[in-house]
Amino acid sequence: MRRWPVVIVGALVLTACSSGTSAGSGSNNPSSATVTTTATQSGGSSTPGTRNLTDVHVALTPVVSGLKSPVAVAWRAHDTRIFVAEQTGRIRVVSSGGKLSPTPLLQVGPLSHGNEEGLLGITFSPDGSKLYVDYTDAKMDTHVDEYTMHGDAVIPTSRRQVLYVKQPFANHNGGEVTFGPDGMLYVGLGDGGGAGDPDHIGQNLGTLLAKILRIDPNAKGGAAYSIPAGNPFVGRAGARPETWMWGLRNPWRFSFDRKTGDVWIGDVGQDNYEEVDFAPKGDTGVNWGWSAREGLHGYHGGDPPPGSRDPILDVAHTDGSCAIVGGYVYRGKAIPALDGVYLFGDNCEIHIVGVVESGGKVVARRDLGPTAPQLTTFGEDPEGEVYAVTRRGTVYKFTAA
Repeated sequence: MRRWPVVIVGALVLTACSSGTSAGSGSNNPSSATVTTTATQSGGSSTPGTRNLTDVHVALTPVVSGLKSPVAVAWRAHDTRIFVAEQTGRIRVVSSGGKLSPTPLLQVGPLSHGNEEGLLGITFSPDGSKLYVDYTDAKMDTHVDEYTMHGDAVIPTSRRQVLYVKQPFANHNGGEVTFGPDGMLYVGLGDGGGAGDPDHIGQNLGTLLAKILRIDPNAKGGAAYSIPAGNPFVGRAGARPETWMWGLRNPWRFSFDRKTGDVWIGDVGQDNYEEVDFAPKGDTGVNWGWSAREGLHGYHGGDPPPGSRDPILDVAHTDGSCAIVGGYVYRGKAIPALDGVYLFGDNCEIHIVGVVESGGKVVARRDLGPTAPQLTTFGEDPEGEVYAVTRRGTVYKFTAA
């Protein structure tokens, strides 16, 4: 059975590879000095008159090191600090000068520790007054909890459970939790785990698993959250109204383009392919095809489900990938040539890849040069600058080379 992208506390490590393959097998040390590289073309499909990314030269500059299995990074409105989630349950605080505070903002728990469990995602409400955390409890089930902020600190006793999801297996927990441009809370959940979707959850609208959910996290009428108007399956018999998109195996990081509102999803594959999904602003109810499809291909001969959509690209494991890490469309100012380029990576294939989309198709794709062995996540700050995080404990910022 293929091993999935995991971070295990203690002597165990992050792995995301087919059997016999070690994550981060490259020789680069991510806690070394700034990595500056001129990118080289890697099989792009740029068309005449379209950017081919040859003018993009980027570096990864360390911002902070010394973290323990960091898996998520977030920023808060009107706050210059960086907040980093360690899978062990601690939320660490990094000052604007890159100093790591010895005192965590919060210790989340009790947690299950193993495989893809633990603290998996963090985000703040748009006004910075609330903190939301996504984690697996001691029984391996998923929670999204809310905490109230007071000044620069969190009030631990303010914890309120927003969402609880029973998990059939320990893996494929998703973990992304983020606010969209519409102010609603979006939550990513995998198919519940096990190899090959044994419970046939991928195409089941009656469960919260294998979905991206869209909810209003504010308590209303005795309920912990409410269903926003416009959710695609409201009123449909047999479908969960929280569903925004579905047919996902394990969406390990999705993001909204802050300029266009388009959504990008990195969905971890099964045996042969990783995939990147793209949907323009306004698309809802999209079925991405798992487990009838893996990437652009039938899974065990499966045909595309009626009305399903193919990913914008897939990456074969034969090319060295094993567990995709979805990123962001760059909208910062530090690297003008990178504007509009979607950045993603992989937990085994150490290179950062840039993609240009036009009309729902990839028109340019390139290995941008810098490497990030054992990549776990990306982050985007309030100015649109993008960061990469590695299991080895370093947060990097994309800078011009």
